Amino acid sequence: MNAQRCARFAKLALIAALAGMAQMAMADTWPSRPIKFVVPFGPGGANDLVARAVAEAASKQLGQPILVENRPGAGSVLGAEVVAKSAPDGYTFLAPAAGVITNSLIKTQMPYPPDALVPVALMAVSPSIIVVPVDSPIKDLKGLIASSKSGQGINFATAGTGSTPHFVAEMLKLKAGAKIQIIPYKSGNEGMVAVLSKQVDATSEASVVVLPQIKGGKLRALASTWNRRIAAIPDIPTTEELGFPNVFIGHWSGVFAPKGTPDDILDKMNRAVDTAVKSTELRARLIPQGIDPIGGTRADFVKFLAAEKGRLAPIVKSAGMKED
Repeated sequence: MNAQRCARFAKLALIAALAGMAQMAMADTWPSRPIKFVVPFGPGGANDLVARAVAEAASKQLGQPILVENRPGAGSVLGAEVVAKSAPDGYTFLAPAAGVITNSLIKTQMPYPPDALVPVALMAVSPSIIVVPVDSPIKDLKGLIASSKSGQGINFATAGTGSTPHFVAEMLKLKAGAKIQIIPYKSGNEGMVAVLSKQVDATSEASVVVLPQIKGGKLRALASTWNRRIAAIPDIPTTEELGFPNVFIGHWSGVFAPKGTPDDILDKMNRAVDTAVKSTELRARLIPQGIDPIGGTRADFVKFLAAEKGRLAPIVKSAGMKED
């Protein structure tokens, strides 16, 4: 019996050793073919724009092209599921937004386990900007909050349950006492158009989406919900500067890999992304669009995600956010 047990342990040890050697060999030769970034949104949005810019720059570091594939649907769950169930070989990555952590807080059931996606790198943040039509009687954030408390309140466009605009609206309600009617649309672009056409009173959308309309004199910016001013348009105050530090969120873009991807590959991709977002060329491309390149280590990204989840989970609970 003892001999059988020893033989079984020896066999398991051999299998583990061979698997380790295979992973080392995989990491040594990676990448040997094109890599794919799955963006769980349609083309043209903040995440798609950042993913494409970073993919192009990081591919130069890795010596292989990084192709971007859009897989929108189910509030970004569809694309995330594709990657979560992909082979952990370093050739399929997810380039999502906050939904990758908030969907599990909002949805009653997810098609993959919580640890199926591993954080690799934080690419960038597109600060969210609270906007109203340029001819709105609302002149600033305090004016918006005051206006909301009179009559029926104000109508606020979001990109659906759990979207960044939805969180901004709930933060304004919970932290500033605003009276807001949430009007969900299918995307941030649709929400912005609703403000422009005066179907709603306000929204909060990614800087890259609303900046052209602000500079074009069609939207009035009331505040940025990030923790520092936007370099491309520095005269927009932050919510913290205006006395509302708890109204704090941004449209961040990151990179995740399927669980089981070798650490050496994750480290190589992290270094490629970090080098890319800190390059003069990419910064010159992103910053004028209102996007803040971030980068950092894998550990930095894990810490960032923990802070995001810790801050947003109570909002989900207090607001009673539920899947559409």
